[in-house]
Amino acid sequence: MRKQRSPITRYRGFRRSRFSPLLLTVLLVPTVLVLVAAAAFVLPKLGSHAAAAINSDCTLIVPRDPLSARGLSTPYQLVATDAANGACNEANAMQAAFVQAAAFDPVTGKIAVYDPLVTDQGTQPAVAPVVPTLPKGAIVGIWFGSNGNNLTLQDSDGSLKAGRCVNGANGSLFGQFAYCNAPNFFRAANEAIMNGKVRVPPLGRAKDGRTCPSVRDFSVVDMDQSDNVTTTYLVTASGQTAQMTTANTNALQDAHPLANGSDNRLLAQILDKSLGCTPWMANDLANPGAVATALPLDELQAAAHQRAPVALVPENDPMVVTNNMPDINKLNAYRVGVDQPKAGDANSGLYCTNLRKIAPGRLLADMRFTLASPSPDAAVANSLLTFLEQRYVTSYEENGLNCLGLLKQPDPITVTKDANGIAIDGSINGVKNGGQGQGDTSPNCVINGTVLTGCTGTTNINGQPCTFAFDANTRQVQIKCPANGNP
Repeated sequence: MRKQRSPITRYRGFRRSRFSPLLLTVLLVPTVLVLVAAAAFVLPKLGSHAAAAINSDCTLIVPRDPLSARGLSTPYQLVATDAANGACNEANAMQAAFVQAAAFDPVTGKIAVYDPLVTDQGTQPAVAPVVPTLPKGAIVGIWFGSNGNNLTLQDSDGSLKAGRCVNGANGSLFGQFAYCNAPNFFRAANEAIMNGKVRVPPLGRAKDGRTCPSVRDFSVVDMDQSDNVTTTYLVTASGQTAQMTTANTNALQDAHPLANGSDNRLLAQILDKSLGCTPWMANDLANPGAVATALPLDELQAAAHQRAPVALVPENDPMVVTNNMPDINKLNAYRVGVDQPKAGDANSGLYCTNLRKIAPGRLLADMRFTLASPSPDAAVANSLLTFLEQRYVTSYEENGLNCLGLLKQPDPITVTKDANGIAIDGSINGVKNGGQGQGDTSPNCVINGTVLTGCTGTTNINGQPCTFAFDANTRQVQIKCPANGNP
């Protein structure tokens, strides 16, 4: 079980012993599912809910027929798992749970997004949720995220079985992540993609001249990739919630946003903006005329366009281990919920190798963009760059994937924190933040006509993918090619 996170951290970056909180936020099992949750994205004004001791063990009651239009528009209800430990309130960013759904139309091949609402048990929403109009025969998938510690999914008139809800394997829980009917959704969507009925947009070109990252890019992933959702709710001063729609935003002038701090949100709504990239979005069934991001869109796009090496959930991801040991059944149960192939093996050492090889170089190349971008969480870091740096350090070192121990190689990224623990500076491959363009600029490399900015990245030599990394300390370029290559 993960430790309770700090009350000021949400996204992934600061971590408990097994996870780093970021800002904000069966195999058909019996009637109760338990999720160990993590962090959130934005810290709303908590008011009276910001108690000194926060009960982070909450239960989410799943409504009847969750895959139907009626079920989707019926609010999920949040309640304390053990009332003796204190109440649970959706308006509290430390306890909030989030739900995200997508509907695939097998006739037209279109995908639409819908974010079901969560309210406190026994209360009414600030505005009743929009009842979505689902196409005939629509295949619906649902994904969950949480900002608390332990989230329990509770059955309501057979809702867990009807929704085909999964949150672990062999009695061992994933953690903050869960899904309902996701494999069926992805199976139908992928078949349509193969038949040309669904066009997955390209990742695009970033400001740095490289392909925009996906959620399976080693420059983006952390210790537990593909978890949580991109859902945002509105919270009123009285603690009532509503869907994030144009109409509700105009009607609820005193409301503020409450979001789930996920890796997907970090990419689609923050990093993409910094790099000049555009995430895949689909029509929002709750907000006519608007489009929205969603975890399933991110995963489908990554599956279609992410170039090798592709980051897939490894065996030492904290959400797929059992008693801190690899569990291939649990790993595969998780992977199918995010449209990843099952694994006969998921080598953690190789994952760490690719993380160390790719992430520092891309972060260095994008330094001029991310240093000028605001931090997702001012309580964690003073810029997007330092936020990403401390996130990498946490993932690489002992409390994360322990790549330090697996690879026996030092962390290429360092972070400086102030007296409050906020990341305020750092260095990548020996280059201090802001060093590029300030007299400490790394050279560019040209290989067979391909320009690698900062001599960092991957390109082919004699048909073999070779990785380049510039070491500012030695002023040398390190080149690594496959052992069977002939560069």
